[in-house]
Formats: sequence, C-alpha cells, structure tokens
Amino acid sequence: MLKYQKILAVIDPSVEEQKSLKRALHIAGKTGSSITALLTIYDFSYEMTTMLSVTERESMRQSVVDDRTEWLTAIIQQHNPGSQTAIDIKVVWHNRPFESIIHEVIQGNYDLVIKGTHEHGVLKAVVFTPTDWHLMRKCPAPVLLVKEQEWPENGNILAAVSAGTEDKEHQSLNNKLAKCAKDFAATLNANVHLVNAYPGTPVNIAIEIPEFDPQHYNESVRDYHISSMNEFCQRHDFNSAYSHVREGLPESAIPLVAKDINAELVIIGTVGRTGITAALIGNTAEHVIDSLDCDVLTIKPEGFKSPLDN
Repeated sequence: MLKYQKILAVIDPSVEEQKSLKRALHIAGKTGSSITALLTIYDFSYEMTTMLSVTERESMRQSVVDDRTEWLTAIIQQHNPGSQTAIDIKVVWHNRPFESIIHEVIQGNYDLVIKGTHEHGVLKAVVFTPTDWHLMRKCPAPVLLVKEQEWPENGNILAAVSAGTEDKEHQSLNNKLAKCAKDFAATLNANVHLVNAYPGTPVNIAIEIPEFDPQHYNESVRDYHISSMNEFCQRHDFNSAYSHVREGLPESAIPLVAKDINAELVIIGTVGRTGITAALIGNTAEHVIDSLDCDVLTIKPEGFKSPLDN
C-alpha cells in the first residue's frame, strides 16, 4: 500500500474542475493522507503601481490573495462535499509557479505532488506546460500529472524499467519504480505491467561492416533483454506474463504498450537533468511523457537534490 502521508494538490486558477484535487481525494480516501491545496497567483500590474507606497501595494496584493482564498474555499467545498478528508489551503503570490511549488514541497516535506494537465481542444491530446517540465526535472517528490479520467478497479499500471542496465543508478531507480508500482497497484487494486525498450541494429554498422549479421545481433540483444526482464520479474515478484520487451526507442515503445493495455497510469523514472546538458541531450523520460495520453507519475533516483534546495 502507498505510504504517502502528505499530498500537495496544485490548483489551476483558470478552470473550475480541479483534476489534481479529485485525484488527491481519491488517493487520500484509500491512504488517509493529508491534502494541501496550493494556488500560485501573480499579476505584474500590481508591481508596476509606482504611485503607491510599498504598504499600499502589499495591501492590494493581500486583497487579491484573500479573494482567491475565498474562491478556492468554494472550489474545495464543491469537490469535497461531506468528506472526512481535511484540506488545507495555501495561496501564494509568486511570479514562477514551479518555484513556489518546489519550495512548498521542500519546506513542507510532501510525499507526492499532483497537478492537472491541459488538453489541446482540437487534437484532444495532453499538452504539458513549462511548469510541468520544471516540476518533472527539479521537484524532489514524485510528481503525478493527471488528466480527466477515472482510475477503474482492476485497471492497468505500466512501469517503464531498464531491466538490462548495468548502471548502478539506473538499477537503483528500477528498484524504486518496482516498489512504487506495487504500492500503487495494491492501493488501487490494479495490475502491474512492465515495459523495457531496447535499441535495434545500428544502420551504419550493417552498412560499413559487410560480414556483420544484423539478424543474429538483433536476436542476441532481444534474448538478453527478455532474460533480464524475466530475472527482474522474478526478483520483484511480478507476473512475467505482464512484461513487455519491445525493440525501438523508449519514446515510441512505451506509449504503444500503454495504449495496447489501456494503462490508467504510467510510472517512469527521470534523472532530473537540467541546464545545458538537458538542452543538448534531453531527457528520455520527457520524450516518452510527451507521447502519453494517460496519467503519468515521474520518480527521481535516490539521493536526488533539487537545484532549488539551497
């Protein structure tokens, strides 16, 4: 079962229906977690009112905070009628929502951050905002990005692992993903599926080395990853019938498996790469997430420290 004690639900001021709050209440109803609803607001025009004193500007900002607090209180009452789950309210004035969220996570020692995603009206696809990407890269707590869908009983959870890796950090992250998937499955009465993507034959090798046998190479790589996945399933007590080993890039293979099994949740690890390294190399997790059309939970490796944690 999930051991989350403190959940931070990020409120979207542009909508009435708060997907993050609904999902937080769902999880809290099964785990007894406490919930804090966090709303970040900012209006640059209030900072530009040079005719007013500092005290007057602060008073104006506080009046906006009070107004949004009343709005959020009403929203919570709509989402939480008659529930025994208490929800704390925090309204913060900050020009960078992701920073206010991460600072709240660090200061409040939250176990899980839940944030709603936006949907492109024409394409009906999930659109991730810059705040979403910042949270996935820099937030020390797991980040659950949710869309408007239910979590049915006996649904499917998909955890993306690198079963054949020899890298210690990735092995540790695999173990963390496995535990998280099992905890969610036990809490939600769901099935756990595992997916492992592996690369195909490099085209340049097949061209440059005539004696190279691409078929034999592909079979060897596939057999290695299947064997590694079976060992991983046995070690973590997963049903190997629910494991999926697919050739191809993770950003292609993982979304395909998620669609095939109609996953309600995909759990994926992210190394939280930032700065120029992220710009040049990019995060595999981010490429995968951008192609998914379901809820996504991102997990950081053990020992991760947010760059905002000073």
